[in-house]
Amino acid sequence: MNETPNTVPTSAPQTPAELETVEAVAAVDAVDNLAAAAEEAPAVDAVVPEVNVPAAETAAAKDMSPAACAAKLKELFPALFVGGGIKPLKLRVQADIQERAPGVFTKAQLSAFLRRHTGGTGYLLALSKAKHRFDLDGQPAGDLSDEHRAAAVEELTRRRGLQQERLQVEQQRQALEQTQARNRAGLLHDFERTTLTLPNFCALKGVTPEELPGLLDLARQEAAERAAQRPQFQAPREPRPGQAPRGERGRPDERRGRRPGPQGGRKPGPQR
Repeated sequence: MNETPNTVPTSAPQTPAELETVEAVAAVDAVDNLAAAAEEAPAVDAVVPEVNVPAAETAAAKDMSPAACAAKLKELFPALFVGGGIKPLKLRVQADIQERAPGVFTKAQLSAFLRRHTGGTGYLLALSKAKHRFDLDGQPAGDLSDEHRAAAVEELTRRRGLQQERLQVEQQRQALEQTQARNRAGLLHDFERTTLTLPNFCALKGVTPEELPGLLDLARQEAAERAAQRPQFQAPREPRPGQAPRGERGRPDERRGRRPGPQGGRKPGPQR
């Protein structure tokens, strides 16, 4: 794809239809198959009229960090970037920001912020469910096309697949580490009890004499870590005042000060 210059072209300006097409592609620049087209988004800013701004403001804009850029946008346009959750941005919103806040942001700063903002999973989720786009005042500004909604859903599906793959790889890695740790623990257990010579023991376990010391050291370290993680023995609690220690308490009749009777708690009756 040809690179689009950031300066105002000397030839005839683009038509409104062309501008809308470029901005529509830039709105979903987070989607991989549209990422290259998103780089042309700065071409929309080329049609913004020149505005005279103080040199101090321009210098401050050049020194603004990405975090400061995001914070400033939230300060200037909270209805779009703060309240009510994440909202899909209207088309050509970058031009609107430059017009409403001349000299506050550079084109590079806005482009970087919008790429990061529209590439977030939260934004893609909002894009996949919304019906409208929103302007800088948080008001609906055009319908969201089925094409952009489908592109967001496709990207979310791709990310979920990648996340699932990473989870499976992590689970396999943990399972392998646990198996290796058990093998080292068994190796240490057998080494401490074997009567075989070192060469015979290594041959039996399938390790070389050079590998054995390192494996045993690691097994001892892991055993110490497991021992440190086991819950410590807790001493029995002290009895409350007036309560007999555990193991010394009598039967219920004895605790109440009564002499225990025969089975059933009844005294023997007269013999007939």
